[in-house]
Amino acid sequence: MGQFDWTPDEYLERIRARIPRYDELQEQAIAAIPFPPERVLELGMGTGETTRRLIEAYPDAWVIGLDSSPDMVFRARQSYDDVQLARMEDPLPDGPWDLVISVLSVGDLDDEQKQALCRRVRDHSRSLVIGDELDEDDLGQLIEWSGGDVTWQADGLAVIRATY
Repeated sequence: MGQFDWTPDEYLERIRARIPRYDELQEQAIAAIPFPPERVLELGMGTGETTRRLIEAYPDAWVIGLDSSPDMVFRARQSYDDVQLARMEDPLPDGPWDLVISVLSVGDLDDEQKQALCRRVRDHSRSLVIGDELDEDDLGQLIEWSGGDVTWQADGLAVIRATY
């Protein structure tokens, strides 16, 4: 998607221009959370938009965010205490997690990386929510690898939820 080249200050404006249903995708990802989570790991935290919405819906949730962009991590740390510079391909921080969530980040991984991520999440989390730009092939593979199902789909966007 190339979003890592965007600065935090312009991210929301640019992503909303590129993905007109961005806010709906965010809303649907939060709506897909299967139960009130206490420990949450967000993959690809970016500016913290998903975390903001998640905490509004579940004020007791404790979120650790990962992002591979130093600029995004710096920006997110201005609002959230526990943000780490890390890639989704790296081992996950110690769990267990009630929820692992990722919006517009998993689609940047290749197939092998997506499959490995789903395997790691299944080993360390009670649930997974992915919201991303996904073609039919990617969608089918993520459903298979995660053991989840589609909770929302529109205009090349989809939300997948898995409960373990």
